[in-house]
Amino acid sequence: MAYDSRTNKMRRQNAVGMDELVKQFIREMRLSSGLNRQRVDDAWNQVSGASRYTLSTNFVDGTLYCTLSSSIVRNQLYFQKDFILKEINGFLKKDDLFTWDWDGKGDCVKVLVLK
Repeated sequence: MAYDSRTNKMRRQNAVGMDELVKQFIREMRLSSGLNRQRVDDAWNQVSGASRYTLSTNFVDGTLYCTLSSSIVRNQLYFQKDFILKEINGFLKKDDLFTWDWDGKGDCVKVLVLK
């Protein structure tokens, strides 16, 4: 219920679920870009299994830059880039907190750069 100051009465509104309220709050407060970067970092750590060797990650315009401390791990991940990209995008599509700026079709992470 919401208060209507003109009629001095309470008026009914349609009920909205908590999940929709959280998404709306994220959109209105413009938190989606920072939250998306964090969710991509979490997806990298879950999918790659190289969080132990990851020094830094940076997500800019569909490109995920990952700096690794081990050249051996970097070489192994290099040969699995296509699989890792597919898994990261699948992880993000299942994530409720990740906000898609488009219709949700296509991939969010398009390029993976290993340093």
